[in-house]
Amino acid sequence: MASNEASAPKLFTHAEVSQHNDSKETWLIIHNDVYDVTNFLNEHPGGEEVLLEQAGKDATEQFEDVGHSTDARQMMEPYKIGEIVPEERTKASDDKSKYPSGGSAGHDDARYLCISNCHYF
Repeated sequence: MASNEASAPKLFTHAEVSQHNDSKETWLIIHNDVYDVTNFLNEHPGGEEVLLEQAGKDATEQFEDVGHSTDARQMMEPYKIGEIVPEERTKASDDKSKYPSGGSAGHDDARYLCISNCHYF
């Protein structure tokens, strides 16, 4: 008989995620999911500094403001290491329907602009 524990996601608090906030360990929260993007820093099309600015934090709004493609969203999956504990989840981050598939691309900073066919994470 298979155990349900094997399929249950690992749960993290915001405090735990906040400890992983540099280039040696870079964790982000996006839509209440926790991602370890340390090994993706050098590959990120927008540059590693974009990820490091959000390291250890909830980066949902910044992620959605960029207008990430469906391909970029699929690229995130291997980096997912868990979820935020239920009692600390934010409803806005949990409501993925609030954000259109490609985000709103409303960020003023030139580093976040996507001219065409960008695949940012």
